Amino acid sequence: MNLGIRAHDIENENLQDLANKLGEKNIPSIQFALKKSIKEWEITTSSLTTGFAKNIANTFAEQKVDIAVLGCYINMIDPDLEERKKVLDYFKAHLRFARDFNCSIVGTETGNVHSKMGYTTDNFTEEAFQKVVESVKILVEEAERFGVIVGIEGGTHHPIYSPQLMKRLIDEVKSNNLQVILDPVNFLTVDNYQNQTKIMDEAFDLFGDRIVIVHAKDFVIEDNKIKMVPATHGNLDYTYLFKKIKYAKPNIPILLEGAKEPHISQIITDLTKLYDQI
Repeated sequence: MNLGIRAHDIENENLQDLANKLGEKNIPSIQFALKKSIKEWEITTSSLTTGFAKNIANTFAEQKVDIAVLGCYINMIDPDLEERKKVLDYFKAHLRFARDFNCSIVGTETGNVHSKMGYTTDNFTEEAFQKVVESVKILVEEAERFGVIVGIEGGTHHPIYSPQLMKRLIDEVKSNNLQVILDPVNFLTVDNYQNQTKIMDEAFDLFGDRIVIVHAKDFVIEDNKIKMVPATHGNLDYTYLFKKIKYAKPNIPILLEGAKEPHISQIITDLTKLYDQI
């Protein structure tokens, strides 16, 4: 089992301290978001270089930590066209230097039709979907040049809010350099959470061949709303999910999301035990 974590969920003083703490916990894989995890340097499009990337990769490699995915979560459909170009260029820089991070995947969600992020039904329109298609095509074209992958993560508040829309995005972009970061909880609502195994089935049936990263968190229902909680602290059927993963996706990085101390080691132990029993 390749069970890792988002690097910025580990409190740290600097890059070396982060790498040391990951090594001490024997965490093999991370999602690494530069702006969220690096304190020593300002991160901009122009600051990304081969030397910068290799230095980071080597620091983690010394602790036997692999960067499974570079997190570069942007608003790819920002209505401010100047800002949209700026963030797309920032993502492209990640794609160009991904290999120097010893990584082949750069991940993002699909953004918001408004500059201010937050829930809006305006995301659930054909126009919003087509804006996502347009931006993803731009990013995938750059990914193809450098032999790397754009990883797209869907979610109920985003324009790609269902497994069916993720499949449609894949069909419209038409490139193997577009792959999927699957977070099953992201597709759950108060109306469908009791059908969570059906939704997992739909995801694997529709685009199982494109899933390259799995996020692991959990959920509870509070005040008739979905509330996100750390893995093993809620109602997600991890036995069912792991049955889908274990043989279809051997050694795929499964990355904890929102797991914080003092619970990280126990979550890792519990999930590993569950996975091994399947």
